[in-house]
Amino acid sequence: MDVALLSRIQFGLTVGFHYIFPPLSIGLGLILVIMEGTYLHTKNTMYHEMTRFWVKIFGLIFALGAATGIVMEFQFGTNWATYSRFVGDVFGSALAAEGIFAFFLESGFLAVLLFGWDKVSAKMHFFATLMVAFGAHLSAVWIVVANSWQQTPAGHHIVGLGETARAEIVDFWQLVFNPSTLDRISHVFMGAWQAAAFLVISVAAYYLIRNRHEAFARASMKIALVVAVVASLGQLGTGHTSARTVSATQPAKMAAFEGHFAANAPAGLYLFGWVDEESGRTTGLQIPGFLSWLIYFDTQTPVAGLDTFPPGDRPPVNLVFQSYHIMVGIGMALIGLSLLGLFLWWRRKLFDLTWFLWICVMSVILPQIANQMGWFSAEVGRQPWIVYGLLRTSEAVSKTVPSGNVLTSIILFSLVYLLLFILFLHQLTQKIKHGPEMSVVAEGGRV
Repeated sequence: MDVALLSRIQFGLTVGFHYIFPPLSIGLGLILVIMEGTYLHTKNTMYHEMTRFWVKIFGLIFALGAATGIVMEFQFGTNWATYSRFVGDVFGSALAAEGIFAFFLESGFLAVLLFGWDKVSAKMHFFATLMVAFGAHLSAVWIVVANSWQQTPAGHHIVGLGETARAEIVDFWQLVFNPSTLDRISHVFMGAWQAAAFLVISVAAYYLIRNRHEAFARASMKIALVVAVVASLGQLGTGHTSARTVSATQPAKMAAFEGHFAANAPAGLYLFGWVDEESGRTTGLQIPGFLSWLIYFDTQTPVAGLDTFPPGDRPPVNLVFQSYHIMVGIGMALIGLSLLGLFLWWRRKLFDLTWFLWICVMSVILPQIANQMGWFSAEVGRQPWIVYGLLRTSEAVSKTVPSGNVLTSIILFSLVYLLLFILFLHQLTQKIKHGPEMSVVAEGGRV
């Protein structure tokens, strides 16, 4: 097999597995702040026990996220030497900022968060929780900045020619606030908040179905449901603004999202469909002119289609189309589920409908799939460019790494990651089954 394709599969495998964990730690950081802040405000010890329980889950997730993230950085040097040379100045600054300003902040206060319960004051512990949550979000900012520069490069100039060419920063803040940064950061945050909120909702619903820790579960579900509603509706808004930015800066990707081929014609919005790339046709259920309206607020305004671009400059359309629509479909389902939960809460039926609680238990997987499909759409939709308009993916791989070595590493990575995931699920299941250290058993949650 082609070494570039194998290297892409390898990197996709490691990124996909790694990205299970950062959204959960980012979102749980926010939820921990809400839980512990509620305890300090109300002095209700149930919220103290709630925070302690979810801190244990957070620590497990953080450990897996940190361990799996390191592997990706090594792959830049082993599999993507030309790419590393080209983007080293840009990525070096962003990743250094992530390590110095974010990761050390998060990991430093994590020790207080995990082990400082009886060693520091309640307010100091809450401050540590705030710093861990802030560090998790800040870490995501710098990673997204680096990735967004690949999508919409800015603040640089090119030095050298051919294989020795590289991008050098000329304006750091223009690099940071490149055209897609803010849209993508907000979209990532909403996805992370969703992932954590539905994890908490899932566990709380499980306890309610089993008639265990009912006061704890009800309070946890209420907090998580509020976060889920805000994040789900926020995801709709940030997704819209992000898509408009893509239409302006990466029109081939936008055309692939909707399977739009006509070079200069109004575009409809597909609810679902299938793309035949050979014939240049998309079949499915479509709302005519709606994509044009979403981008330009006019159903008759043309949208650049795939026929505008040479075949060699187009992404694999059907893959991008399907992953994008899976992401959008799940996003709409999560909006519906969270609003239904809010309605049932208002009607005082939230904790009484077993069928709804089972849906909540199973919902934990949906934000994870949506996050994975979102990244897949963004990264595969950028093809054939690894740095949009500047460096092709086929030109970015290491020249001396044979395909056999890459294939072997894929097999070994898959086995290791499978083992890690089984261990993660085992530890997570054990913590959930054990439940909180409930010194609080009364319905009101006070001792």
